[in-house]
Amino acid sequence: MTDPTLVALLERIATALERAAPSSAPAIDLSAADAFVWHADGRLAPVPRVNRVDIALLRGVERQRDILLDNTRRFAAGFPANNALLWGARGMGKSSLVKSVHAAVNAGHPGALALVEIHREDIPTLPQLLGHLRAAPRRFVLFCDDLSFEQEDAAYKSLKAVLEGGVEGRPDNVVFYATSNRRHLMKRDMIENERSSAIHPGEAIEEKVSLSDRFGLWLGFHPCDQDTFFAMIEAYAAAHRLDVSVERLHAEAVEWSVTRGARSGRVAWQFIQDLAGRLGKTLD
Repeated sequence: MTDPTLVALLERIATALERAAPSSAPAIDLSAADAFVWHADGRLAPVPRVNRVDIALLRGVERQRDILLDNTRRFAAGFPANNALLWGARGMGKSSLVKSVHAAVNAGHPGALALVEIHREDIPTLPQLLGHLRAAPRRFVLFCDDLSFEQEDAAYKSLKAVLEGGVEGRPDNVVFYATSNRRHLMKRDMIENERSSAIHPGEAIEEKVSLSDRFGLWLGFHPCDQDTFFAMIEAYAAAHRLDVSVERLHAEAVEWSVTRGARSGRVAWQFIQDLAGRLGKTLD
């Protein structure tokens, strides 16, 4: 090929293609932090400071706390552990418990565990993420907050295969924790529709609910009573040194919960934020 014009044209085309080609993803440093957020483009972004509550401040979930803490400690020590599904009432500390347990285990054994959060919409990229984690020298708690699936969403099938049942299966150095308001991760009407319209209703329902069976631990969270709500308020007030009498604290907490129409850990924390603001105090 000796035509200078053609050669120059081909060189320009090659240069343009090189510019348009996606740059190679940077190497992932899995020792850069104790917490990461997974992005669907293949990035694991380190999280320098995790937004969490100290495990000692969680009230009304002591049984769930002890079970999850024990499971996580065994996993961090290199022993078998179960995937965990934390399901139930909103605002009762499901995601807070996962982050607090991770911090508590690492406090005893620094760097033993890394927490990796994957967003619900990125579940289809889970096999890619596990490919990065499988050969890593440390252990990982893979965390998905508010996991649930809608009528036309088939991503739950790929999640089933990854958790258990696929050829590769879940890596030995990864455990999967998820939170959801739904016990079976799907709307009740999805399951009812299968029961009413499927040719073999039993088989169709089993297909829908078998995802939750991949979680060896089911930890239920339920609405709290007033005494537990007061215990939450008192613990937060003491931890943040809010100088308010118990009588005033209870009276204002009751009024706050009535205006919100609910009692939960989230409502308790929102009340404490409001109270601290009115007192001119900062929250550590």
